[in-house]
Amino acid sequence: MIVAFSGHRPDKLGGWDPLHPCIARIRKALRDELAREWPHEAICGMALGFDTWAAETCVELDIPFTAALPCDGMEQVWPLPSQERWRLLLSKAKTIHVVSPGPYKPWKLQRRNEWMVDNCTKLITAFDGSPGGTYNCLAYAAEVQRTVKRLEWAT
Repeated sequence: MIVAFSGHRPDKLGGWDPLHPCIARIRKALRDELAREWPHEAICGMALGFDTWAAETCVELDIPFTAALPCDGMEQVWPLPSQERWRLLLSKAKTIHVVSPGPYKPWKLQRRNEWMVDNCTKLITAFDGSPGGTYNCLAYAAEVQRTVKRLEWAT
């Protein structure tokens, strides 16, 4: 089984404080799901928030992952600590795949999401129901009939 991940940035999942209880619950739900399914490979979109947490969890569980980047230099506008964390995770990826080479363009995020869905057997998501990239990714996953596991993290 190959899993991919789609989820929100921290602002929609409890905030930017890594010690926020909501983030801890999401990370536990993600770890529990991966431990239950134990995929032989994963695909991580490498954005801040859920994607990064998924990559970190893959590293913790020794699940090889492909870093699916939407474009070149996606991290360049992030704060320096986030860039450093991202580069460390990237160095631990089994493979790095730039879906749409060249500079950032908004459409490249959806193209990356479609590539991940097309190359996985199951999509794991942290989705709060709001419009945006995760919603669009889930709509595409439904269109191509991928299995989706929506994590629950409310207390």
